[in-house]
Amino acid sequence: MTDVAKLAGVSHQTVSRVLNDHPNVTTQTRLRVHAAITELGYRPNRAARALATGRSQVIGVVAQSSTLYGPTATLTAFAQAAVAHGYTVSVESVRTLDEKPVTDAIDRHLDQRVAGLVMIAPVESAEAALDGVPEGIPLVAIDGDPQRATELVIVDQEAGSHAATRHLLDAGHGSVWHVSGPPDWFDSRHRVAGWRRALAEAGVEAPPVMQADWSAASGYRAGQVLARMNEVTAVFAANDHLALGIMLALHERGRRVPDDISVVGFDDVPESAFYIPPLTTVRPDFDAAAAASLDLLLAQIYSGMRKGQRRVIPPRLVTRRSVGPPPG
Repeated sequence: MTDVAKLAGVSHQTVSRVLNDHPNVTTQTRLRVHAAITELGYRPNRAARALATGRSQVIGVVAQSSTLYGPTATLTAFAQAAVAHGYTVSVESVRTLDEKPVTDAIDRHLDQRVAGLVMIAPVESAEAALDGVPEGIPLVAIDGDPQRATELVIVDQEAGSHAATRHLLDAGHGSVWHVSGPPDWFDSRHRVAGWRRALAEAGVEAPPVMQADWSAASGYRAGQVLARMNEVTAVFAANDHLALGIMLALHERGRRVPDDISVVGFDDVPESAFYIPPLTTVRPDFDAAAAASLDLLLAQIYSGMRKGQRRVIPPRLVTRRSVGPPPG
């Protein structure tokens, strides 16, 4: 690093700032340092840096070991953003998001002296585990409890579900039924809240929530019930996999989408554009959520303190062919 500083005509500290992507470096200086790094073939010694600073260039992430699209897409986007800033990501996958396994995963990361922690555990049972994270450890929760003072990044689930419900009402439907996710997930609660708010604003009494999990199988079971109810003309599903199961059940009962029943999902999974018919859905900006999470984490790493900041990421309604006017 001293050789790089000498060749670039800057201080040792400036080279360190460039390597850590610190914002307080001019573009010209940054270019000179990178040119010197390239010319000398310099590679940072991460082990030495960890010994000197007491922390590694590794960010610890705790997430559930599942194939759910939202958490998986968030984790992938975060890992890519971290690598672009010179960090690697170590993931502790837990089978369930209960307090004990989440606490154990956090402790394993702390034993490795990670630079900071990111929690992708948007359920109530995991929140208590965050209380045990030492104050000096940089920490960001993604889609966690909005009542916590921890740095937090959330997709505006309520705004997304409000837009989905409003879209169905604007198509002429007198009411919208909702198949929800698990009640202990913050995402699920906020999507229910947005659905209720849109109906209330339209002066429509909300039908009973049809509670499910996030799977297509549970959507199929809910769809079998909805298909027998002639008064149902519009359904908002809490995610796209639920919508897929609902659409199959409707098809088997001879209820056409969107001629008889309109369906809207949430998440915009890559396959949703290829459902029959292509699914209208709400698209969270997972890349923006990941970038905001990394930004808040790096701010804590540089400053050495938490500030209780939060970022709210707006989603976007993607209209396709699964919504139409009510029959008749």
